[in-house]
Amino acid sequence: MIRAYKFLMRPTVGQTIALGEMLRDHCGLYNGALQERRDAYRHTSKTSIKYGMQSAQLKEIRAFDPERQGRWSFSGQQATLRRLDKAFAAFFRRIKSGETPGHPRFRGVNRFDTVDFPKDGDGCRWDSTPHDAQTRVRFQGVGHVKVKQHRTVAGKVKTVSVKREGKRWYVVLTAEQAQPEPLPATGSIVGIDMGIASFLTTSDGERIINPRHGRKAAAKLEAAQQALARCKRRSNRRKKAVAKVGDLHRKVRRQRLDHAHKTALTLVREHDFIAHEDLRIRNMSKAPAPKPDPGTPGSFLPNGAAAKAGLNRSIADAGWGVFLAILHAKAESAGREVIAVDPRNTSRTCPECGHVAKENRPTQEKFHCVGCGHQAHADIVGASNVLRAGLARRKAQPA
Repeated sequence: MIRAYKFLMRPTVGQTIALGEMLRDHCGLYNGALQERRDAYRHTSKTSIKYGMQSAQLKEIRAFDPERQGRWSFSGQQATLRRLDKAFAAFFRRIKSGETPGHPRFRGVNRFDTVDFPKDGDGCRWDSTPHDAQTRVRFQGVGHVKVKQHRTVAGKVKTVSVKREGKRWYVVLTAEQAQPEPLPATGSIVGIDMGIASFLTTSDGERIINPRHGRKAAAKLEAAQQALARCKRRSNRRKKAVAKVGDLHRKVRRQRLDHAHKTALTLVREHDFIAHEDLRIRNMSKAPAPKPDPGTPGSFLPNGAAAKAGLNRSIADAGWGVFLAILHAKAESAGREVIAVDPRNTSRTCPECGHVAKENRPTQEKFHCVGCGHQAHADIVGASNVLRAGLARRKAQPA
């Protein structure tokens, strides 16, 4: 299996400048290759340029500009051109599927934050000073950079990437390793119901609160964004304001990731089988369609957009998609089984008599079956029905 590791780097002042120049030159290569593709297609011949044609030009580009493009790894530059090729492949794939995607865009220097190295030892070297107690990673044109390695890297390192986040620099590794031993069986099965009031509720009745990291940071974010709006463009004050807004957003993202990892790890350690709702989060967070007023052309009727916007913010703040992705990854490593089930009517179906009705859920929290009179918390009922559906789906799967 392939596992990723992310470590904080501690570059010197000179290495920080060199890393910034590396990102700048790779960004220039990306934009230049994009411009070449655009110009070729706008020509009367409608020429289509592929990755192989642009990769073949790298030798001439490096010889023509030795002080910039010639400084960096040839393989890293090829990876940047592959990145552009993947963007075009995704663009044409979405067109064929009937979507209306945007064309691949030029990247600003401040929006190009990653450089990939396809192979450890080709333009980069992880643990470049193994005789030293301090872990270092070496990059062509930069040198040996100190790394804060907070855990051991298991397996053989395959790829290395440099990533900039604000003022911090990270190295991201992918390592190939053997499938780990599964965790000991617990004999426990559980269904989970995702929500806003509670982050999730299990079929056992356990409720995990929603930390609402985005809402807690909303006041600071609002003040920082207002300060940013008052800054003059291209001023040093604006650069500091942009950095502050970015730092606040990154902190919220790290808090969400931390909560998702800890919650998923607890579920995987305690249960052999986990069933969850197969949520279509993108559809759930769509803005409501406008309602034209037939009596007044050009005007619209109220459609609840303001209330839906607040709900959409809460859905995004909960981070269900990130949590479910982490849950599946951890379960695969631990030898646990995770199944997604259809979420329709899971909180409207009585677990006692099976009666399905909208009236079974008179409030957000209360469940009262109009058929048999069964009463319970609506989220626990939903989690129980999710578990039942997950077990039925597992039984129906071919061996």
